Amino acid sequence: MIIQQIINALSLGSMYALIAIGYTMVYGILRLINFAHGDIMMVGAFLALITYSATSSFSLAVLVAIIGASITGVLTYKIAYKPLLDKNAPKISLLITAIGVSFFLENLFNMLFGGTPKAFNYPEILDKTIHIAGAVTNLSSILIAIFTVIVLVLVLLFLNKTKYGIAIKAIAFDMNTVKLMGINVDMLIMIVFVIGSALASLGGVFYAISYPSIDPLMGVLVGLKAFAAAVLGGIGSVAGAAIGGFILGFSEIFVVAFFPDIAGYKDAIAFIFLIFILLFRPTGIMGIDFERSRF
Repeated sequence: MIIQQIINALSLGSMYALIAIGYTMVYGILRLINFAHGDIMMVGAFLALITYSATSSFSLAVLVAIIGASITGVLTYKIAYKPLLDKNAPKISLLITAIGVSFFLENLFNMLFGGTPKAFNYPEILDKTIHIAGAVTNLSSILIAIFTVIVLVLVLLFLNKTKYGIAIKAIAFDMNTVKLMGINVDMLIMIVFVIGSALASLGGVFYAISYPSIDPLMGVLVGLKAFAAAVLGGIGSVAGAAIGGFILGFSEIFVVAFFPDIAGYKDAIAFIFLIFILLFRPTGIMGIDFERSRF
């Protein structure tokens, strides 16, 4: 039973981790909590559903979800955030704008597809039964966890070993100095939004596979939990966001498995963790300084 729950926790934690990484990267550069991030996850899930229903190609569906979510993320930055940044608007204005973008996406998809949850179709092979040390799971749960670890390694390699990644880290440290050095800051910020949105779309597809039903509001609670995971791990730290995601995944699954009487409160676990972290270690597990957050 424990092995079974560990596998389930790795799968759920992977989804939180992918979405939390996007939160933390955007915060690292703009000091902005992008509350529209969970809704970009929803956009990716819907694009995957539409594409798979039309083509029966799941790989194409995932590709379209990544591209569509990335474009949505970049447009959100260019239309909603960049004009305010250019005018040195207060951070509260950016935060209110992020909430406005979130409501816009939710209501747009509600108008287009209705509020009734839609069944999410995916290849039957992902439901193939896998036996591990007596535990029974499906192929998708294993693939989600493996894929998340690979993505995390690739993001860390990009940030630490490539010219663009190092430049992004420099922006997170001191954007004004980077501008004086002639680096195209706007392009690098768009790269961050592309990466974050792409990861959110993957998280949305994985979520839809695990809970095969999607709706325009699916990203609200998941996005808030991913935000809690980012703060838990140390917002501004990619590795910390991933760790926070896995911690939340394990806590939720094990609460339901071993304390079924309080299973109805499992969604509160993320926010209880968030409160305790802010009380006793406000910089998060990885110890990132909120005023000097770095990847």
